[in-house]
Parts: sequence; C-alpha cells; structure tokens
Amino acid sequence: MLSCNSSRLEFEERIKVISASLSLIFILIVLHSFPVAQAQDYLAQDYQARMLVIELEDSLATDAQLTLPKSGPGPFPGVLLLQGSGTIDMNEYLPPEVTGSDEPSRPFLQIADYLSSRGFAVLRFNKRGVGLNGTILNASIVANSTYHSYKSDAEKALQLLRAQPEVDQSDITLLGHSEGAIIAPRIARQDEGIGKLVLLSAPAGNLRDILQFQLFTRPLLYAEEVMDGDHDGFLSIAEVEATMNKPGESLAPLQAAGLVKWNNSTEEYQWHSAISADPRSNISIKANIEPLIRKQVQQLLSPEVVQASPWLSSYFALNNSTDIIEDVSASILILQGENDTQIPVREARLLDERLKEADHPDHTLIIYPGLGHSFYPSKGWIQPLGPMEEIVLQDMYAWLSSPKRNMREEAG
Repeated sequence: MLSCNSSRLEFEERIKVISASLSLIFILIVLHSFPVAQAQDYLAQDYQARMLVIELEDSLATDAQLTLPKSGPGPFPGVLLLQGSGTIDMNEYLPPEVTGSDEPSRPFLQIADYLSSRGFAVLRFNKRGVGLNGTILNASIVANSTYHSYKSDAEKALQLLRAQPEVDQSDITLLGHSEGAIIAPRIARQDEGIGKLVLLSAPAGNLRDILQFQLFTRPLLYAEEVMDGDHDGFLSIAEVEATMNKPGESLAPLQAAGLVKWNNSTEEYQWHSAISADPRSNISIKANIEPLIRKQVQQLLSPEVVQASPWLSSYFALNNSTDIIEDVSASILILQGENDTQIPVREARLLDERLKEADHPDHTLIIYPGLGHSFYPSKGWIQPLGPMEEIVLQDMYAWLSSPKRNMREEAG
C-alpha cells in the first residue's frame, strides 16, 4: 500500500508513462479491431467461392469461405489457412493505418486467390466472435478465446474442408501465419492425414519469450539503433524529438511519447519524472531506460496478469515449438521475412535447425531479405503490413505443387 495520495498519483503517472510507450508495440504484436471498412473485391477472381458456416463447440458458429478452381478435374488439393493473433477475420484484414498505403490489405484473400486460381481448394474462416474486417461480434467470446479454443476451431474447419466433395482428402495442407503457425504444427503432429505444413512468421519458442523480445528487447534495440543518433549510449531530448517526425516509423512516435512530455510553461519537451529528475539532461539507455522498461514488462507479464488472461495463460503453458516440430511427419515449408520485427528471423532458423537435428525427411526454409511480418517490403524499423509480395506466393505454390511433396505416399 502507498502511504499517501501524492505517492499514489506519482506511481499511477509512472505506470501511465511507460504503458504509453508500450501500448502501440503491443498493438503491433496482437492486432486489435479497427474501424470497419467495406470489403473490396480488389483481386482478380479466377476462381469460384462458396460461403460456409463452421459449427464450433459450445453452440458457437463462424463464417467461412471455400474457394475452388473454376475448371479442371477434381478433386482438388485442400488448404486450410490459420491466421495470426487478435480479432482477425478470414482474410487477415489489415486497415490502411498499418499497411503503409491508402488501401487495406488482405493477405489470406491473396493466398486463396492465388492458389485457387491454380488448382487448389482453399478454406479460410473468421475467428470465433469476429466478423469481416475485424468487427467484434461478441466481445465476451473474444476475451475468453484461448489456444485450446483456436485449435479446436481449426480442427472443426479441417473436418469441414475434408467433407467438401471437391476436396482431395489425401492431399491436405495446413498453412499458419504467426499465431496460426503455433496452432498448425500441433494439429499436424496429431493428424497424419495432413501431408503438408506451411509456416509463415512462425515462433520457435514460447509466447512468453516472444513477448519478452517484443516488449523488452525490441524497444531497447530501437532506442540504441534509431533514437541514439550519435550512438554514445545516451539519449538527449533533441534525439528523442527527432524520432517523433520520422515518416513511416510506427514505433517512433510512441517511444518518444512514452519518454518525454510537453511543458506548457517552457514550451519544450522534458523527461518524465519517472525517467529522470533532471528534465533536460542526457539519460543513459542502459542505466535509466532499461530498468524502467524491464520493470514494466515484469508487471505486464506478472503471474497475476497472465492468470487473468485466458489467452496468455493458455499459450504460456505450451512447450516451445522446437520441442514438438520434430514429431510432425508432414512435409514442412517455413517462410520468413528477414526484416520481421515481431517474429525475428532467428525463430525460423531455430525451427530449421531442430528439423535438421531430427533428420526430418522433407523440410524447406526460405528467408526473404527486405520483407517484414506480412511479407511486404520493409526497411529496418519501418514495418508497414501491406499486401504479400508476389515472390512469396510463387514460392508457396511451387512448393505445394512439387511432386516431391508426394514422397510419403510413394514410399508407402
């Protein structure tokens, strides 16, 4: 208990300051809902689409869409898409605010369009409690979603995909992006009927480790590499101010806002008191900023906070993906943007190394220089989440359609 009102106010101000410097970073990790926009039919539809409903557990249901080739001999290879974290729809809708352009992007609609135009049946679905464009249909359902509910929903979707008469049940692929790349291998290791596994921006470790990187390591790297203009280990008010106006650097305004505040009397920025008692002095990244961020992250990831979050607690209880990936008998393709600042490239390399150690018979790693978390061009800390680059779709299709992926059936 704090002993007086002034101490309580100072503590609350300190929490508010550091929370501000982390809130947008967390939004970039777990994409929240955005203002609803009208769906745009911006892709060339050289396929046919069928709307479906997936009956989930607990008397819930969610909308889905199956896209199929317009012509050709069926049945077609089936692909199920599992999207990343947050209130994400079947298209992985990303609003213009984060895409780096005036248009939204829909990476999963891109994938469905590309693959179904080339001979694949692709199923994608809205997360439970979510509608198109990330609209929250039921906040309670969303708030209580967990790893277990997502995995169960994905398994229901997989059953629905296999039940479609146009789908070849002997040729099924699971494709997961980010959070979906945590779910997909855990389904595939239990279901030997899944012949191929595609992992995009896949974590290798536990979600706790990823959040430690995103909330602690990443802000410090940003302070050192971007904010510290002369790289002397210290930040001046002028250096922080300079990052406020860097175009395209989505982290910069937030980081700056969390470190300094505007003084109406002097009409200049100064350090928050939680960071330095001297409002205009240079401060040490190591001695002043690091302990403060460490303390705040410890609070954000404390046992009490984790226990209060069904989503966090369910994912924190999982083993590392490197511990289970060797049990997946399916062919595995790992795709990773080298400039991804949400899931760093080392995660993909750790998965690849583990598969090599286990002598997995068919796995491929492709790393794309210059691409970020959504496989859109990025540069350093500038991370727009625009549409997926064509080369990624081409590589995905080439790998999926390669005869080598049928090696298990031939061997049997």
